[in-house]
Amino acid sequence: MRFVPHAADGAPRSLRTWFVVHAKGVVARRAEAGEPALRFPDDDEITQLGLQAGDAHRLGALDDTDALAIPLDGPVPSPFEVFGFRELAALVDAELFGVVGRAFHTCDWLTTHRFCGRCGARTEPLRSERCLVCPACALHIYPRISPAIITLVRKGDLALLASNAKFPGAFYSTLAGFADIGESLEETLAREVEEEVGVKVTNIRYFGSQPWPFPNSLMIAFTAEWASGEIVVDGAEISDAKWFSADALPMIPPRLSIARRLIDAWVAEVSDR
Repeated sequence: MRFVPHAADGAPRSLRTWFVVHAKGVVARRAEAGEPALRFPDDDEITQLGLQAGDAHRLGALDDTDALAIPLDGPVPSPFEVFGFRELAALVDAELFGVVGRAFHTCDWLTTHRFCGRCGARTEPLRSERCLVCPACALHIYPRISPAIITLVRKGDLALLASNAKFPGAFYSTLAGFADIGESLEETLAREVEEEVGVKVTNIRYFGSQPWPFPNSLMIAFTAEWASGEIVVDGAEISDAKWFSADALPMIPPRLSIARRLIDAWVAEVSDR
């Protein structure tokens, strides 16, 4: 599979792949034997879903088709189902997962900026770039991207993993949080770690990044080392946090997430010693 993001001079293709985004996930149907795990709606099915092709936003070219994103507010009729973003991670490959993420992010932008935030007029798409424009006051509105840090804190061969108060069950992951106004990413990391689990960190190092459309995040991953302090969870965002060894891990995030990549890289390093 090959995906090329939207380009202003890209000629429309006759074949289209539709990514219909519902509040709870993306709309698709389970494929029959011998087909890929999911089948997305075609042109005829878009009409059956009560959608208008003119309301779609072009994401780019997916193989020999146009990839289009369109929001759906109403009910989802059978045989279609709504697949949550995390459920999709187990059903599609990394490339398609990334395109679906673009569709989630795009539809959130389209539905939350139907009207101009400055004068209240209805916005219109600007076809030359990924932008909404207000015809009344000329405000240009681009998709919002919210930077957030995510970090694996280490203490010798141990790693600090935490359970989010909003997640059910004993699910543990790395610490994360959104950047505030006027902060560097390193300052965000130090603040978030101390606020959530009460420890101070040092030796902050960049690891990688991943777009994460919940609904519009860009996760910037780091590693850091414990400097001082005992674990004291905030009780609001974090319900539990512990130091874990690589051979005694709890339930951790799925493989397509950058949190899992952080954990896997640490496990590989300490296991090679």
